Amino acid sequence: MSKIALVTGATSGIGRATARILAKNNYKIILCGRREDRLEALKKELSEFTEIYTLSFDVRDRKAVFENINSLPEAFSKIDVLINNAGNAHGLDPIQNGDLDDWDAMIDINIKGLLYVSKAIIPKMIAQKSGHIINIGSTAAKEVYPNGNVYCASKHAVDALNQGIRIDLNPYGIRVGAIHPGMVSTEFSEVRFKGNTDKAANIYKGFEPLKAEDIADIIHFVVSRPYHVNIADLVVMPTAQASATIINRSL
Repeated sequence: MSKIALVTGATSGIGRATARILAKNNYKIILCGRREDRLEALKKELSEFTEIYTLSFDVRDRKAVFENINSLPEAFSKIDVLINNAGNAHGLDPIQNGDLDDWDAMIDINIKGLLYVSKAIIPKMIAQKSGHIINIGSTAAKEVYPNGNVYCASKHAVDALNQGIRIDLNPYGIRVGAIHPGMVSTEFSEVRFKGNTDKAANIYKGFEPLKAEDIADIIHFVVSRPYHVNIADLVVMPTAQASATIINRSL
């Protein structure tokens, strides 16, 4: 019987790449995202490989999260794998110049959104005494860099939540782990710089960053380990990146 994976933030980047690799490896996929047109396009693409169900909601909207997840049909109700991928960065300003709306967006999506989705799904996993939760963090969960303040704080929270969730769910046989990517070439920087593609492109100049497919491949490896193996915490960076601020741009 195919396992069922629910992927948040499935309409772009790491989420979309993860949905693709899991679909091609016989997982039934629940695609979650805000952009219905992208959800439908991805559903059409992946239906060639597996059964697909879509849920369109914003993880910041607590009511929508619970209504959508509780509306899943029987065929998709036993969620085996949860990929908490939805996340964002807004702005790159020193704390004194920070935009309050940017702060709210990062806290609401990166922390509260992860909590809402997890809270909606964990009772199902407890009832079935099985499940695997993968939380997508960042190297910003491990170190703070200039002007990263609130974004780094939100990803440090993901790191702490990952550890706390793993401890709390240990009695139920539920695996919990986090993957913390370094610099990945996706729409991430375009969102951070609010559509300024020149600024976004400059972030990745002079070296080869990770691709979304690199992280998706690792996620598939993690969730396909034997049940007794739980990869609890994993940091992944491109070869050129030594830390958040040390990058060899000659590679």
